[in-house]
Amino acid sequence: MPDYRIAHIALDEDTILWRNADIEQERRVAIFDLIEENSFKPLRLAAKGHEGPYNLKLAVQDGRLAIAMMQPGGDGEEDTILETLILGLARFRRPIREYFAICDSYYQAIRKATPAEIETIDMARRGVHNGAAELLMERLEGKVETDFATARRLFTLICVLHIKG
Repeated sequence: MPDYRIAHIALDEDTILWRNADIEQERRVAIFDLIEENSFKPLRLAAKGHEGPYNLKLAVQDGRLAIAMMQPGGDGEEDTILETLILGLARFRRPIREYFAICDSYYQAIRKATPAEIETIDMARRGVHNGAAELLMERLEGKVETDFATARRLFTLICVLHIKG
């Protein structure tokens, strides 16, 4: 029976130049939530009979997002790369920049703002995040079938790859 989901996800540590405690927490939560519940069906792999689950590795290479989809290795064996999907990141630059800005405001607000101010900033943060998730789903159309929650968490991880310190 097909198991179209992500079993494990890793970020290319060479891509990540710097992250603070807040960003590290975002990364941990996104990965935990993603592994707990996700939907991820690479269409070309499914057509070739690969039914999942998949291990993924995300990296930024030459200004593009590389999503390596792998078959998990068993009993100490290494994963087998099945396909690497490359997505241009130009359309994500603005949402990533906006997401960083609103997250920075949110983290500052948590430390000293009123609950009403925090809620307002958090609503704006969710709006930016949701828009970026929709953009990611659009960019994956015809390549990978996924749900909104999975796209949202993947966008969080794409942002982590863009931290420049």
